[in-house]
Amino acid sequence: MKRFAMAASLVMLASTCAYAQTSEQLVKGATDTSNVLNYGMGYNLQRFSTLNQINRDTVKNLVPVWNYSFNDDRSEESQPLVYQGVIYVTSHNATMAVDAKTGKQIWKSKIEYPAETPRIVCCGIINRGAALYDGKVFRTTLDANVIALDAKDGKELWRQKAADIKEGYSMTVAPLVADGVVITGISGAEFGTRGFIDGWDPATGKHLWRTHSIPSPDEPGGDTWKGDTWKLGGGSTWITGSYDPELNTVYWGIGNPGPFNSAVRPGDNLYTCSVLAMDPKTGKIKWHYQFSPNNPFDYDSVAEMVLADMNVEGKPTKVLMDANRNGFFYVLDRTNGKLLAANPYVKVNWATGIDMKSGRPIETDVSKDAREGKKVTVYPSILGGKNWEPMSFNPQTGLAYANTLAFGGRYKTEPVTFKQGEWYLGMDLTDLWEWGDGPRGHLKAIDPMTGKAKWEAPADIPRFSGVLSTAGGVVFTGALTGEFEAFDADTGKKLWQFQTGSGIEGQPVTWQQDGVQYVAVTSGYGGVYSLFSGDERLAKVPPGGSLWVFAVKQ
Repeated sequence: MKRFAMAASLVMLASTCAYAQTSEQLVKGATDTSNVLNYGMGYNLQRFSTLNQINRDTVKNLVPVWNYSFNDDRSEESQPLVYQGVIYVTSHNATMAVDAKTGKQIWKSKIEYPAETPRIVCCGIINRGAALYDGKVFRTTLDANVIALDAKDGKELWRQKAADIKEGYSMTVAPLVADGVVITGISGAEFGTRGFIDGWDPATGKHLWRTHSIPSPDEPGGDTWKGDTWKLGGGSTWITGSYDPELNTVYWGIGNPGPFNSAVRPGDNLYTCSVLAMDPKTGKIKWHYQFSPNNPFDYDSVAEMVLADMNVEGKPTKVLMDANRNGFFYVLDRTNGKLLAANPYVKVNWATGIDMKSGRPIETDVSKDAREGKKVTVYPSILGGKNWEPMSFNPQTGLAYANTLAFGGRYKTEPVTFKQGEWYLGMDLTDLWEWGDGPRGHLKAIDPMTGKAKWEAPADIPRFSGVLSTAGGVVFTGALTGEFEAFDADTGKKLWQFQTGSGIEGQPVTWQQDGVQYVAVTSGYGGVYSLFSGDERLAKVPPGGSLWVFAVKQ
């Protein structure tokens, strides 16, 4: 009986360990080729893998291994996570665990939210992914809840309400687990909200801290808002931050100010269009850098803050990189926020450059005229030089690979009145785009210190998919017309593509299992470009969400 009890205990222990997820494993996530443990494929958000079984020579033999249907026709922007042979993936209305080898569903946990929720979602009914820790799967919901599920069976363990949808808040962000804290951001800047970042206890869901991205008058930075404008100041936080365990610092991007009509809110409007360096245990801000003070053009700075160690002027330097929506590629010293480089990576006409001493943009008459209420044509458009879709940094080539946008926008302010739960923009939306001639986007291989492209792969219809690079010399991304694509990391030559059946707006990942390298991406059309561009060429792209997994044909 004792031997039986001991054996049973060992079986239970093995089962528990199979679903456990430790802080140490998360710290090593960027180098763990057997799993995909972090959003961004590592705390550094580099989206780079040292795997090379799929390479320039073999990628032409890539074939689908299986396809898993989400039974959903919304945009699929989720990044899959992979742990011990199980893929965890989300949609706006479900969390799923799938066997990584066979594509067979292990469990599916459905998400329900009030029918009126989509009314306060600006740019797509989506979810961007989950986080794993201590046997739990963490995610957010469109109606602004944070939930923890049991990784074994998908049962809900706890749920906490972060905000009220009636006030214009929603959540699409993938959580970040850093130093034992679950960290989440919020959406809603277009509805006159006040943004924030939250910390939660992973075991109980207890709310640990909240750091507002818009300071009150008695907080540092509060003097950059006039009167009560801070109460409606925006500053959404809807993309997952990066984390440096050695410095114990989280880096989180902050979105646009509200309303777009900047005359309503004179001042720099901290911390909008900024990056915050924060303590994960307390949410305390260590330093900040503001990319676009008092910005009128929706140049939010939520997109990925990529961490790397680079030589800068001959010195090894811990840097943070951001291909900012305002059209400039920034490199900062992540220990203190010092500006190291800031150069345009797309066409820019609202500023001539960035002052390296002050870090502030040197604005042109385009910005001046826009603030005075004149109609202007601005580059980049309100969708930015790069939108939300995450880039990849390859430390072997020293290049950042990003899907960029190549069109301008027409901007004209209009009077604005706040009404809870409704759009709060102060901008004419009837004539938005200056398309120009030629491709509307490029996949670019960018030198971070100069902003110049080593190569660029044009796209008549811009790509809104994430990017993955590997030691095999391959760069993966996807097209809104449905093609999953592979490019040569050195030359930009297209090496392979596969039609997935719906537009790709997901985030590709790769891992190795039983000696085989796999690549996975979600497919499903319906994000911000489809909602606002009016691009008739996409009319025949069908909706339909699914997860594709590929490997080299043996």
